[in-house]
Amino acid sequence: MLSIERAQEVLIAREQGFRIARAMRRNVLLIALAFWTLIPAYVSSKEAETGRRDSTIRVGAERLELYLPSLQGKRVGLVCNHASLLGDTLLLPDALTARGVNIVRLFTPEHGLTGTADAGEHVKHGYDAKRRIEVVSLYGQQRKPSAHQMRGIDVMVFDLQDVGVRCYTYVSTLQYVIDACIEYHVSLIVLDRPNPNGHYVAGPILQPAYRSFVGMHTVPWVHGLTMGEFARMIQGEWLPKGPQSLQLTVIPCSGYTHATRYMPPVPPSPNLPNEQSILLYPTLALFEGTTMSVGRGTDWPFQVLGSPDVQGLPFTFTPQARPGATQPPYLGKLCRGIDLRMHSVDSLRADTVIRLELLQEMRRHCPKGQAFFNTFFTRLAGTPAMWKALEADSPADSIRASWQTELNAYRRMRAKYLLYPER
Repeated sequence: MLSIERAQEVLIAREQGFRIARAMRRNVLLIALAFWTLIPAYVSSKEAETGRRDSTIRVGAERLELYLPSLQGKRVGLVCNHASLLGDTLLLPDALTARGVNIVRLFTPEHGLTGTADAGEHVKHGYDAKRRIEVVSLYGQQRKPSAHQMRGIDVMVFDLQDVGVRCYTYVSTLQYVIDACIEYHVSLIVLDRPNPNGHYVAGPILQPAYRSFVGMHTVPWVHGLTMGEFARMIQGEWLPKGPQSLQLTVIPCSGYTHATRYMPPVPPSPNLPNEQSILLYPTLALFEGTTMSVGRGTDWPFQVLGSPDVQGLPFTFTPQARPGATQPPYLGKLCRGIDLRMHSVDSLRADTVIRLELLQEMRRHCPKGQAFFNTFFTRLAGTPAMWKALEADSPADSIRASWQTELNAYRRMRAKYLLYPER
């Protein structure tokens, strides 16, 4: 028989055991909850890193049955790069050559055939020894194919992955290829691909006085078109001799709508390595017209912002030379700024406006009296009005509201050329 003291000790020990057990169960539940809470962020991070491709989508290049007959017996010019893929690994030149297509010449845009040249780096003409094909650079001494380079071509095939922002130069390359096709009486086939930012339209319309290679068309900053739709708009709106002057065929994607989430299987250019960078690009590309670094020369291009002059922000990074960014802004210098990688892909897709607040915030963290914008900003924006409004500290919502009348007119024009449902 237990003494009273011993019984109390047993009861106390038992109660302590219950408390420990309850605590352990509670901790296990908390750990499990934390684990399951972190899984979506981890998955989102991995999807942003490696891409997520909807298996129901077939890009235009994969629909060989629709365009291969038009290439048989023809001499073909091919505008392509490393992202001109069928599936995740088969490059279009190899797929066509294997099917007996006579590719006379390859043409490549900014960043070159392999997609590794720096932004703005002039790429020289070359020769693809593996495929035994001449390679013409359309981002070097020239932007438009010459008479000599178009000689012997019956049909031009165009297959580049765009990201839906006016300054992304592949759209300008498309315009010059169209001009050459008209001038030298060559038909054009555009193999379409989804636009990762094709689910919205935003930003100011480019004014013709500010036309340049980073903005050739009177469209908004975020134009909401695929390359095939853009080609149709160029044909319908901006050809001096009318639509009939261009023999255009667009091979559309299947299984795609403008609401479909899409990530290219490989980065479309060296500084857009993942889905987060592509979705942030419509806002962060404007910072290329400021004193800010957008993270070129880091592991996080177009996912971070900063400069050596920024004050009062804790996040830091130091740009270093690397492929695709051999001379990044502020090479080797400590930059202070903000990290945007914590934003999930879902939240970025839902945010269908240009985040002018970021421009305003980063400007406030720079020394007073120091220039923040440069002349390239106006070329990017396509209008001087945005710079003036931001310098005047106008509310971001009022700046965005000032675009709406022109955007509504553009949406009506855009609707005539859409190949895919909006939803």
